[in-house]
Amino acid sequence: MTTFSSLGISKPVMKALEKMGFEEATPIQEQTIPLGLEGKDVIGQAQTGTGKTAAFGIPMIEKIDKDIKKIQGLVIAPTRELAIQVGEEIHRLGQFKGIRTLPVYGGQHMDRQIRALKEGPQIVVATPGRLLDHIRRKTINISNVHTAVLDEADEMLNMGFIDDIRDILKAIPEERQTLLFSATMPKEIRDIGAKLMKKPEEVKIKAKEMTVENIDQHFIEVHEKQKFDTLTNLLDIHAPTLAIIFGRTKKRVDEVTEGLHARGFRAEGIHGDLTQGKRMSVLNKFKNGRIEILVATDVAARGLDISGVTHVYNFDIPQDPESYVHRIGRTGRAGRGGEAVSFITPRELPHLNLIEKVTKGKIKRMQAPSMDEARRGQQQVTIDKLTSTIEKQELDAYRESATEILNQYDSVTVVAAALKMLTKGGRRNAPVTLSSVAPVSVKPAYKDKNKKKFRGDNKRNFNRKGGKPQRNRKFQNKRGKSNNFQSK
Repeated sequence: MTTFSSLGISKPVMKALEKMGFEEATPIQEQTIPLGLEGKDVIGQAQTGTGKTAAFGIPMIEKIDKDIKKIQGLVIAPTRELAIQVGEEIHRLGQFKGIRTLPVYGGQHMDRQIRALKEGPQIVVATPGRLLDHIRRKTINISNVHTAVLDEADEMLNMGFIDDIRDILKAIPEERQTLLFSATMPKEIRDIGAKLMKKPEEVKIKAKEMTVENIDQHFIEVHEKQKFDTLTNLLDIHAPTLAIIFGRTKKRVDEVTEGLHARGFRAEGIHGDLTQGKRMSVLNKFKNGRIEILVATDVAARGLDISGVTHVYNFDIPQDPESYVHRIGRTGRAGRGGEAVSFITPRELPHLNLIEKVTKGKIKRMQAPSMDEARRGQQQVTIDKLTSTIEKQELDAYRESATEILNQYDSVTVVAAALKMLTKGGRRNAPVTLSSVAPVSVKPAYKDKNKKKFRGDNKRNFNRKGGKPQRNRKFQNKRGKSNNFQSK
């Protein structure tokens, strides 16, 4: 494998990569970064999860002049989720160069975005419809863009954005570098390469066979509000030696960790807001068995190599199948077996089917355990511990006290009290409330009366003079709150 240090990357970006825990470049990064640094246009064919963001993000960041408070790099992504994810990763890659990154997508207040744009971000990651809206309003200035990236171009084609993409590229200065990434290469995408790019170099990465062995995979269909009780019931039944629980957001990780503490579990959380020192401290506790449960986001868990993980729980199902494989691959290592359980809300069942299709495997349905089953499981774990202690025969120092208590109470009452105490009694019933997280869904491409596809995250486009919506334009599906951030 090629190390990043051999690719001619600057010290600030290398420092960011080291902080992120990246040393070796993936195949798409190994081939794309040198071409990008040379200023060449690139067409990359690669699946999600292959490291595309760093492949195009690093050459873009290296060309940015941090002293110029104008947009110099532009990334176009099909969905708000991807725009946020890409924006966060570019923010981390450019953190030591002092580069400001801004995600721009439908669903956010336009006024807030306009204010953020006036603060002078050097890189904007945007969805097509909202970006075009800003261009038409003249609230975004892309006349200084020297690097443009189209991420998941085939997805944007499927969503009906291809004309928007052409319009955006025509609005950017011709003297630019263009990098296009797509999992497949239909004719329309190749046409963009031929007509709107300059002698692009092609990089093709063969899709990995995504299969998972030695891991029993299950899912539980459960409503959002019942997830946490279902999780703690499962933990009581499984009694994992070491378990990792994956949450979608940093807030989710914090709330789940606090809830587990309230119910008597030894758990710690890791996510991107933790310092490297704190992160390493938590991981060492987990590796050494001082905590039994690690709660993590995808980014924080990337690159983890911990042996002995017996269970993985997807508290929130990941956005893409590659992340699912990466998550459950934390268990079942070195020939050992492992168990993975995913919590799926009813609206996420189509997404589960997509994961099964990509991984070529069947994820078996499991019924949510009841409180009685959890209680019995919890007590059985305690009984096993008591039995093991009895068999060790190292009890002489305790016999006198045991005799005294048995003179006051019958043996069944004494053992029942010991079980209650050792299973942490009422703490398992401590009330816990978590903030809701929107479900992941496989979004269909809808059609209007004229059979034209429209999709996506775009705010309704208004006629500037009359204020009426134009027909056959993409409409905004307003879900979720804004996740605006900028590097300081």
